[in-house]
Amino acid sequence: MAGLLARWRPRAAAATVWYLRLLALLNLVAVLAVPFRDQVQEHNEGEYFTPYLLTAGLTTVLLSLFLAVAMRRRKRAAWIFNAVVSGLFSVLYLLLMLVPDSRFADHPINWFSTVLTVGFFLALLLGRREFTSKGDRSNPKTGVATFIGGLLFGGIVGATLVQFTNTVHGGAEFGTRFGYAVARMVTITPSGRLADEIAVPTWVNAFINAMGAVLFLLVLYLAFRSPRGQELLTVEDEVRLRELLERQGERDSLGYFALRRDKAVIFSPSGKAAVAYRVLGGVSLASGDPIGDPEAWPGAIDAWLEEAREHAWVPAVMGASEEAGVIYARHGLDALELGDEAIVEVDEFSLDGRAMRVVRQAYNRVKRAGYTVRIRRHEDIPDPEMAELLDRADHWRDGQTERGFSMALGRLGDPDDGRCVMLECHDGDGELRALLSFVPWGRNGLSLDLMRRDRDSENGLMEFMVIELLQRADEVALERVSLNFAMFRSVFERGSKLGAGPILRLWRSVLGFFSRWWQIESLYRANAKYRPIWEPRYLLFEKSSEIPRIGIASARAEGFITVPSLPVLFRRRHVRAAAQALPGGGSAAERDG
Repeated sequence: MAGLLARWRPRAAAATVWYLRLLALLNLVAVLAVPFRDQVQEHNEGEYFTPYLLTAGLTTVLLSLFLAVAMRRRKRAAWIFNAVVSGLFSVLYLLLMLVPDSRFADHPINWFSTVLTVGFFLALLLGRREFTSKGDRSNPKTGVATFIGGLLFGGIVGATLVQFTNTVHGGAEFGTRFGYAVARMVTITPSGRLADEIAVPTWVNAFINAMGAVLFLLVLYLAFRSPRGQELLTVEDEVRLRELLERQGERDSLGYFALRRDKAVIFSPSGKAAVAYRVLGGVSLASGDPIGDPEAWPGAIDAWLEEAREHAWVPAVMGASEEAGVIYARHGLDALELGDEAIVEVDEFSLDGRAMRVVRQAYNRVKRAGYTVRIRRHEDIPDPEMAELLDRADHWRDGQTERGFSMALGRLGDPDDGRCVMLECHDGDGELRALLSFVPWGRNGLSLDLMRRDRDSENGLMEFMVIELLQRADEVALERVSLNFAMFRSVFERGSKLGAGPILRLWRSVLGFFSRWWQIESLYRANAKYRPIWEPRYLLFEKSSEIPRIGIASARAEGFITVPSLPVLFRRRHVRAAAQALPGGGSAAERDG
């Protein structure tokens, strides 16, 4: 018996999703097709009733669609909502049909509606254990408050519009006008009984319907959204990550960026590996490879995926290496090549040769102009000088938003980052004109973190500084450097070659067009000057249909998209208790600046 139930639970859960999808389609047809709408509304009054959620209303289209999406993601809140409401309808329909001499039992449509509604309710009960994804605890209160407040506001606005536009002589009382507005917010056309009292222009009805649609979208989003996932990196987490990086930091050039304090981290059961991630828009976005021992990576990945499923988050990894991509693929994720990371080996770099002639000439030109570069560890920079560097970095920043996520630390001058390396470029008069900051990559490597320069300075300043670092690598015991990430590098490289196919050339042209606003092709060209080793990086995901959502979350994480948030009153911040006890008495967010 237990085995039979185990086989039928997923099927029952899937059946409820398809029922909601079908109802969304039928309601949409009823909205667009007047004859069908009239039939549905006729069977929703008097001695007739229709199946659960079939009302011929635009808001019901949205409700059914949202519930179908939430049920597909196995959200517990959506199951509770459907179980309670469909359960009440099932009991009501059964009472109406089974009461002796009931006039409702004389209509076959009522029996059909009862069977469908009760069947949906029973399918919910059978598939109950499939719906395990948790929502935010504040969702029900916020959703109910928004729904009640929205109906009151919409009803008052609608009643006011009806008062000034009603063409029926004598008009209607406020209660009638208010009820008309509320009913129209829920359905396309309220009861025909109000036609003798209210007749308004089409634009008024359309405006009230639009208010209802917006209200339902907002309520549904608030009621069924996944937890916001704003836990911050705690002091204890950071200490454990630094210990893993000390032992295994050579493996991934992006490993140090796991120490961003706007990320959360989850460890393997053994504590020997960890996945750092951030939740944005319901996407649990990890970056780079897992930190620590590769043999313990599966345990950390399992824990991360389990947490994502528990909260109905979409799991995704941005910028994973091929080695990590293979491990993630074994856990059910698919891969898409994003681009390549430029890595320069110090002992293989040289300015000699015809291929480096342009770079060599640019380097010599800047050097003849009197520019010099100073290389220091952050821990060797006095506090007053670091404060001045921070001020210049903020002044030279392009825009107000600090960009970067997978290849950016998000802070500068923190005492805990003393092993980072700063390059300061001064002109012939000793004026600071540019700076670069690198984070550690193991014991003998560096990864580029931050680039800032005075826009009035000499062209080629960044290339000059990178070459200076490579030529003076012994000052910081440097063996290799990870430079910028070149997205879609292979497209630009192969698309420019003789014999490239039409699709590849078209794709290259599209990317070239968007490079006018985003540094896509220019980053590839800038990195290619150093003749680096190209290391591919991948995007990992579960379903192809979720790529647009992952793309938006990635753009938000990198700072390319800024989404306005709800007022502070509706925010719920989950901060681990350990984050409250940071050095100096500040939170992790405060410490991050």
